[in-house]
Amino acid sequence: MNNLLTVSEVADMLRVDGTTVRRWVKVGVLEAVTLPHTNTRQVYRIKRETVEKILLTTSTDSASQPS
Repeated sequence: MNNLLTVSEVADMLRVDGTTVRRWVKVGVLEAVTLPHTNTRQVYRIKRETVEKILLTTSTDSASQPS
């Protein structure tokens, strides 16, 4: 299992658009590794454990909220 995820993979896991993931990285909400690139768009990789923590936190928060 790969420990580093692409922006697309993270977007799928969090059910958001890739643009949202990139914005979260740029503003510091989501920690990412910036890879060397030759294109105009930055290339990021996000640690799987970071995404899993977010998923765990959001599932715990929604479970504790009253219906």
